[in-house]
Amino acid sequence: MKTKLTPYDTADYLKTEEDIAGYIDAVLEENDPQLLIAALGDVARARGMSSVAKEVGASREHLYRSLSADGNPSATTLLKIISVLGIQLHATPAK
Repeated sequence: MKTKLTPYDTADYLKTEEDIAGYIDAVLEENDPQLLIAALGDVARARGMSSVAKEVGASREHLYRSLSADGNPSATTLLKIISVLGIQLHATPAK
């Protein structure tokens, strides 16, 4: 008997605001900008990329490109995405 596997997609597990906040917090602890961009892409997919793109004021394709592994979104774009996703970033002193 063969086992059928489906690809893992983090967006499938981001169901609540708490899930999203915990995920972004964990990603921020890694201090990796590309990982943060990828995580924002996961959250955007969980929320619906088309609706997020519309609220950001960009095309869906542009948003996918910006949040891809090769993407390099501007700080302005990142802040718009973070705002639209309902995420608040907070600073604390480093340990």
